[in-house]
Amino acid sequence: MNAYGLKAVASEAVFRQRFDGLPANKTHAALRKLNTRLLSKRTFGRVDADGLKLVPVDMDVSPLDNSGSSKQGVSFTYKKHDGYAPMLAYIGTEGYMLDCELRPGKQHCQSGTPESIRRSVATLKKLGLEGQGLFRLDSGNDAAENFALFGDNHFLVKRNLRKESREQWLALARRVGDKQESRDGKNIYTGFVDHLHPGGDESRPAVPAVFEVVERLRDIHGYELLIPEIEVNMWWTNLSCSAGTAIGLYHDHGTSEQFHSELKSDLDVERLPSGKLCANKIILLCAMVAFNLLRTLGQEVIERKAFAPQRINVQRWRLKTVLQNIIYCAVRLVRHAGNIELHFGKRCPWFDVIRDIACSYA
Repeated sequence: MNAYGLKAVASEAVFRQRFDGLPANKTHAALRKLNTRLLSKRTFGRVDADGLKLVPVDMDVSPLDNSGSSKQGVSFTYKKHDGYAPMLAYIGTEGYMLDCELRPGKQHCQSGTPESIRRSVATLKKLGLEGQGLFRLDSGNDAAENFALFGDNHFLVKRNLRKESREQWLALARRVGDKQESRDGKNIYTGFVDHLHPGGDESRPAVPAVFEVVERLRDIHGYELLIPEIEVNMWWTNLSCSAGTAIGLYHDHGTSEQFHSELKSDLDVERLPSGKLCANKIILLCAMVAFNLLRTLGQEVIERKAFAPQRINVQRWRLKTVLQNIIYCAVRLVRHAGNIELHFGKRCPWFDVIRDIACSYA
């Protein structure tokens, strides 16, 4: 209220009512534009694909548990609870939120994903990162229509084997793959194939795929198995790096689960407050802006770790840590001579960091 010169701030209930009457498309576009402006001032950590430095873009559906409610759009999710199933996209190794879209819980993860990819690719272009992104998606988004939307960017999409024979893939891996070092009784083969068509549609161009086939002849205790266990993992990709590097880059995609946790628990955006889907969509977009503001503040603190009262040896702070150490600092609000000042205590351990950040934005 003080920062924007407002006479008053509406209550949460009034905000929900006002959100109901906002024009959906215009409001969504305005909030996404605000988020893009915020991201345009940040730098993003990159991953190494054998000398090629790429900005990771992790897209995934993460259900929000809203069990026991009768809100619009709440339905049974694949996590076996009632809730929503938003599509969330993060950028950089720091985990800034690039885009989000609230969806009904029963909606399939691929439904609406082409539009989400288009928005993310367009945002990358606005950030000056066209052709430098590495999109990583799970097997639920193994659809032929997605691959033409990535443009000049790179991608790693988990391939859904469906009913394909694991034994045939093991035989192929033995012929064309490279055997990796492993324990006794376990064989791992990795490599590339380039004869596959997404969705099995041979009218579309073939897309290269990297594979990892694991053959287990003994269990971890050394006992021989009567029937060997065969595990096949495949990913569509246009990366030109080694198979091991591509597989490792996809495994890093699991870090986005931590970002989901920060949104749900640290920001408490698990149970959305409104009973209307249109209002909750706006609330989630507002949460995206708040998420990135706190992430920005955390990265600003890490850049000033020399002033910090404790040792900082991490590349990213959880939002909860930002809230506890910086946002919740006790201050006194003083109005004097027409000015508003924050008076910190004499022993505030984070004062030097906060003052330096404030001066850099003054």
